[in-house]
Amino acid sequence: MGFLFLFLGYLGVPVAFALIAAVMIVTIFTPVSQASMIAQLFNGMDVEALLAVPFFLLVGELMTSANVTIRMINLAQVMVGHLRGALAQVVTLFSMFFAGVSGSSAADVAVLSRTLAPEMAREGYDKAFTAALIASAATMANLIPPSIMAVVYGATGNVSIGGLFLAGVVPGVLIGLGLMIFSFLLGPVGVMRQRATFGMFSTAVKRSAVPMMIPLIIMGGILTGKFTPTEAGVIAVAYILFVAIPLLNIGHLRNLPHDMAMTGLLYSIPLITIGAASMFGWMLAYLRGPAVVSEWIASAAGGDPVTIMLLLVLLFIIVGDFIDAIPAIIIFMPLIIDLTQSADINPVHMGAVIITTLAFGLITPPYGLCLLMAAKFVGVKFSRAMIVSLPIYLVFFAAIAFTIYFPEVVLWLPKQLLPQSVGCFPKPDGGGWICP
Repeated sequence: MGFLFLFLGYLGVPVAFALIAAVMIVTIFTPVSQASMIAQLFNGMDVEALLAVPFFLLVGELMTSANVTIRMINLAQVMVGHLRGALAQVVTLFSMFFAGVSGSSAADVAVLSRTLAPEMAREGYDKAFTAALIASAATMANLIPPSIMAVVYGATGNVSIGGLFLAGVVPGVLIGLGLMIFSFLLGPVGVMRQRATFGMFSTAVKRSAVPMMIPLIIMGGILTGKFTPTEAGVIAVAYILFVAIPLLNIGHLRNLPHDMAMTGLLYSIPLITIGAASMFGWMLAYLRGPAVVSEWIASAAGGDPVTIMLLLVLLFIIVGDFIDAIPAIIIFMPLIIDLTQSADINPVHMGAVIITTLAFGLITPPYGLCLLMAAKFVGVKFSRAMIVSLPIYLVFFAAIAFTIYFPEVVLWLPKQLLPQSVGCFPKPDGGGWICP
């Protein structure tokens, strides 16, 4: 089944249909009916928590098409535009801001390529470096909340989505800081601006206040228990439609039908892939694939949680080279759950490790979706962008290692703001929480 999927994929068959075809062909040789597998395709998509995905995508689409993001770019420019590699620093910082709005790496790549890549070309930045940096910075959208990858992981693995949002902050910020240090030490010098005055900074903060409220609305509502991640997406869309666009670009209201249609198209790609991956994962579990691999990993690791996570990281680095992150999560979720339980690893900690690793897969060949998109948008060969991105891999390796070896730091935010998400329970006397 795995061979058929890879074979069809390299023939050019879209990922979702390659998965479906592989499963349907293998089903012929099992007692399972093909009708039940089609039902599993729809069951994979029929998950309420996944409704958050189209709303987060719509938030990013509305922000981008209405040119609201330019205010966030200006804020990043004021904050880091005076450093070495000024525009490279702006790309990274703006990605951290926009990650708190869109939750989609693809959306980040599109926005950065459209807004900052032309300016970097005018200032003489090498196109390969621009593509590599944009792709690497865009991966933070899968870590800094709200993350679509965290929504899918939480929905399929029955893990707290709010907890995954908070646990992704540390590795996301680490990658951002790592990229900024890399750009400062090893990137092009660029054109450094004059250090902004306090007045310029306060003006930029005021101008960006409206769009920067969106991450606060989303996470504030989730953390206070006022609404679920799906409802948070709805509230964020309503805020943009009734507050941000009327205040900042009221003329864009006539383009809303186009934005809605584009979001529908964007959502159709992960949705059919989620259904197909659900089929593939179910059949894989039926054929005892995850159980066999789980036994191999458990026996090789000797039950040590750190070794198990390191072996899973190695597995998902390889998997991420060939499969998109969302189907990889769904296909391998039975394996992840089994190893998480057998080694007594906190599910939110495991989720943070897996999501960080799969985010890294977005810039590794041959699949490397973010790097492929960035290279195409910037107008440079994928091979050149890949070579330039190789030193950046060290930033991701460091972030993954930190996430594995320092669970106390990664889980600190969830324990403080959403303790029940990581298994904490109230003390009998009511004076705080007891956390395992």
